[in-house]
Amino acid sequence: MKRPSPILFAVLLAAALSGCKGKEAPPAATAPVDTMLVTVQADFLQRLKIAPAGEGEATETLRVPARIEVDEQRVARIGAAVTGRVTQIHATLGQRVKRGEALATLHSAELSAAQLAYLKALSQAELQRRAVDRAKLLFAADVIGAAELQKRESELAQAQAELQASHGQLGVLGMTGSAMAKLAATRTVHSLSSITATLDGVVIERKVTPGQVVQPADALFTVADLSHVWLVAEAPEQQAALIKKGEAAQAEIPALNGKRIEGRLIYVADTVNPDRRTVTVRMDVDNPERLLKPEMLASMLIQGAPQRRLLVPAAAVVREDNKDHVFVQLDNQRFQLRAVTLGQESGGYIPVQAGLKGGERIVTEGAFHLNNERKRKELEG
Repeated sequence: MKRPSPILFAVLLAAALSGCKGKEAPPAATAPVDTMLVTVQADFLQRLKIAPAGEGEATETLRVPARIEVDEQRVARIGAAVTGRVTQIHATLGQRVKRGEALATLHSAELSAAQLAYLKALSQAELQRRAVDRAKLLFAADVIGAAELQKRESELAQAQAELQASHGQLGVLGMTGSAMAKLAATRTVHSLSSITATLDGVVIERKVTPGQVVQPADALFTVADLSHVWLVAEAPEQQAALIKKGEAAQAEIPALNGKRIEGRLIYVADTVNPDRRTVTVRMDVDNPERLLKPEMLASMLIQGAPQRRLLVPAAAVVREDNKDHVFVQLDNQRFQLRAVTLGQESGGYIPVQAGLKGGERIVTEGAFHLNNERKRKELEG
């Protein structure tokens, strides 16, 4: 076999070496950088305070939508005692009235008829009383027998019963004792009846106009004492176990620039609303300046019973991308920004619901500066 010449071998070798130089080696794969990790030097560590996450007593605050309502024990829905036609209205919306003050006047034929029946019963009772007095004299003179005297006494008793029934009917129709005494003295029937306030308060509703015919079942005026009001909320049934009657509660009123008021829970319903799956909760609130008005919207803040929870200081929390985070120490120089789920702050501490275990060391002071250091290093690549 014939060997290749030395010149040809040299040419082939040079070509091979030239081809190798033209090819570039592929870049080495780089590991992804964890932007949630930050490494700091010893001098930076002096700016941080680190402590293990531990448990403590936490009181959860329940926030539920609420509204202002009138105190049902301080409100009166007032109507006419008799059927009649309204002739005059004395009270207007927003007017402060006193107990017994006339709100409206009406003309009632029913009242006239009842007064006439009372006067007839009064006259009949007086007539029968005189008849009994005469019968007693005649019986003493042996002019009439005992049976005749008993008959007269029976007729008197019946007349007195009818008088008492007429007297009671006038009371049902709204006449006072003094008015009935005046009627008995003057024997003059009058057909005007007054609709009067039954408590001190403010007229918050009026459903009557002059000339209107009203019935006793109609609610014509609503008078409320607004020095106290109720704040009523509908709490979800899942959280009803946290709510107890007599506990302190607070409320925020958006219409009053978020003003916070305090009170106590006076009522927690024993049943659940089947449509909304809520439990009605009521708080009694003082309202001396009348700033709280019925139907105002509010938020009720109810403090539950203290529970043992994993807590972190509020200063340890870093808000990033609309999420809550804390810095967890991995070793002497490395820290991890970890997302956590938190409850509501109370007394400078926040309960941790997820994302952190008890005993893990976290940055309790200086987390803000550490996060700035992490961002700076991230920008530097």
